Amino acid sequence: MKKLLPFTLLLASCQSAMTPPPSIEHSQVVSDITYLASDELKGRATFSPGITQAAEFISKRFKEAGLVPLEGLSGYQQHFSLFNIKSNDFSLSINGQVVDDKIIAVATAYELLNWQSLDGVELVVINKDDNFRNMISEINSDGKNTLVIAHPSHQKMFSGYQQYFAGGLNKFALNTGASLVMVLGETQDIKSIELQAKASVTEQKLANVVGVLPGKSKEVVLFSAHYDHLGMDESKSGDKIYNGADDDASGTTAVINLASYYAQQGDNQRTLMFSAFTAEEIGGYGSRYFSNQVDADNISAMINIEMIGKPSKFGAGTFWMTGYERSDLGQIMNTAMQSIDQKVHADPYPKQRLFYRSDNATLARLGVPAHSFSSTQLDKDKHYHQLSDDIASLDLPSMTAVIKSIAIGSQSLVDGTATPTRVDTSKVKSAGKIY
Repeated sequence: MKKLLPFTLLLASCQSAMTPPPSIEHSQVVSDITYLASDELKGRATFSPGITQAAEFISKRFKEAGLVPLEGLSGYQQHFSLFNIKSNDFSLSINGQVVDDKIIAVATAYELLNWQSLDGVELVVINKDDNFRNMISEINSDGKNTLVIAHPSHQKMFSGYQQYFAGGLNKFALNTGASLVMVLGETQDIKSIELQAKASVTEQKLANVVGVLPGKSKEVVLFSAHYDHLGMDESKSGDKIYNGADDDASGTTAVINLASYYAQQGDNQRTLMFSAFTAEEIGGYGSRYFSNQVDADNISAMINIEMIGKPSKFGAGTFWMTGYERSDLGQIMNTAMQSIDQKVHADPYPKQRLFYRSDNATLARLGVPAHSFSSTQLDKDKHYHQLSDDIASLDLPSMTAVIKSIAIGSQSLVDGTATPTRVDTSKVKSAGKIY
């Protein structure tokens, strides 16, 4: 005779049978990335109709998962403006001599820049044997009004910056900050300057997509990826679309599916935020704006997912993280992943400075244990920023395995049972203050 179960245990057993455990389904992963990397979205360029379509799709998937909008927003899209400031009309005289426009480069956020003397302007001379790039980078970090006189031997490097500045600076606000003016020429004793630079301004609209799974604590775990890419190249014959399947439809797909996974689980102690950032490819403006709208002190960890569509050098389904040594987040995740005999590896490409090349850097500068997680083999990847970065170039089973591992590795963060050490902001390179 079978022993009868108590009614309460029987009921619990039935309920358990009716409620499947949370899962990350390969078929859903394939469905999401297939759409995000489709020709229909035409490469998801910032400011394009394609990226608007992508934002609407991500919003729909967040709603389906049961996420709520970020506090203060009526929907999942976090709209903001970016001003493009192009200095296209300028005149400069040094010691009363007019300088040819062809050897001037101007970077400014001012609609009208007017220098009538060197008062309040730093003068920097870049000599023949100086490192041009390093000196300009230092000026950008210092963020002071600066006039640079660069030796003609730096013509090639100067031309690159000149072309970059000609495309305009992107800023959240006009007529603020410091300006940089560069002149290619021989060093001279500068006694006087007169500069006027007029700029044309274009205001453009962007949007991050942010969903929240409220927890019992105000502490936040942020899962993120960027959903923009390079758009189209009309000069090409045949395929013109930079689909960005790996970069970063793969990361965006991971964020969507992790949101669904944790919503199914339904017992997160910490509040979970899921953000698809815009404009990473043109300077990380989505994450920059986002960071100004949240309290970084409340963010316990940031899992930024960047290019997980192909197996890493450590094998299929494996992945690595940038800045492994900057916090103990990797160690925490490795403890959690012992159960599946998996681990997160340290960044195998330190010379590429990848810690600074994605959206995690913005939050890391605020002290958040913010790291990017990837599987790309940068030294071998022939598809990075190429038209061939499409679905056919990916290993989707490997990608699904990585998402599942990240879910397991992040569980103690979600539960609130583990808290990573903060990033030492004094050891994080600051963002540029001029451009």
